[in-house]
Amino acid sequence: MPDWPTATPEEVGMDPALLEEAKAYALTGDGSGCIVRRGRLVASWGDRQRRYDLKSTTKSIGVTCLGLALADGKAALTDQARRHHPTLGVPPEKNAETGWLEQITLLHLATQTAGFDKPGGWSPVLFEPGTAWCYSDCGPNWLAECLTLAYGRDLNDVMFERVFTPLGITPADLSWRNNAYRPDTLEGIKRREFGAGFHGNVNAMARIGLLYLRRGRWQDRQIIPAEFVDLARTTVPQVVGLPLKGNTKYGDAPNHYGLLWWNNADGTLADVRRDAYWSWGLYDSFIIVIPSLDLVVARAGESWKRTGDSHYDVLAPFLSPIVRSAQRAVR
Repeated sequence: MPDWPTATPEEVGMDPALLEEAKAYALTGDGSGCIVRRGRLVASWGDRQRRYDLKSTTKSIGVTCLGLALADGKAALTDQARRHHPTLGVPPEKNAETGWLEQITLLHLATQTAGFDKPGGWSPVLFEPGTAWCYSDCGPNWLAECLTLAYGRDLNDVMFERVFTPLGITPADLSWRNNAYRPDTLEGIKRREFGAGFHGNVNAMARIGLLYLRRGRWQDRQIIPAEFVDLARTTVPQVVGLPLKGNTKYGDAPNHYGLLWWNNADGTLADVRRDAYWSWGLYDSFIIVIPSLDLVVARAGESWKRTGDSHYDVLAPFLSPIVRSAQRAVR
């Protein structure tokens, strides 16, 4: 992978002391990271080539394939998921008895409102689609299967052909593990899981972040639609205020969750710009994008220590000094 052009923090209007503060907090969980402003690397720590198990950051990377499908006319967010995957939701057989499976749309699957419980295998549906929010690996895995059938191809091939290779990302930087929860193939095609599964380095993560920061454009190519990026990074209005089901540790998640990306649209993080959004995986892997500051941050390693009541509290000591360091207006 080509390395980043570099700049000193001062050259891009950032306070180096505050970046050191953020870096020190990041390193309480060891690992690697990088901060990119205006397309230039201004700070890093750890081994940027080391690959980590990115866990649920896979959701935010994987949903990029939905953006491709929308651009290619292979899917629409309002599509009933069973239009693409006639057996979606089964097994378990009891899901069919609910009468809810025909109602599930691709938008429901991409916003955690389809009703599926957390586990990534064949999980039960807990509620009627669109009436609540439940953090799930199962729902995103069904979305991956819908897109696999829409393309009739291994999504890994689609993503490298259309996204990763144009970004300069190689399989040495980012790879999809074999499935942990579902069989290897679907109608003879390699099956992939969006719930988790990518292993990658922070260089690759930051390049994906920069693609989103540039609203789906990379150099002179529109890789994914700008309109899709705008949807992914903001909270879908019909999701705001929905009750939580399943594990409720995610607090006000319906108010700050887009298309498999988290965000700060409701200002839960008071010192962080409201246009900030990020992937978030177990062990606190992140791709963080803040458009108003022309800023991308990638981090992977071990989990940070939890001390607050809100699931967002763990982010403040990392994100707040980074945002405060960007003290000059973006030009």
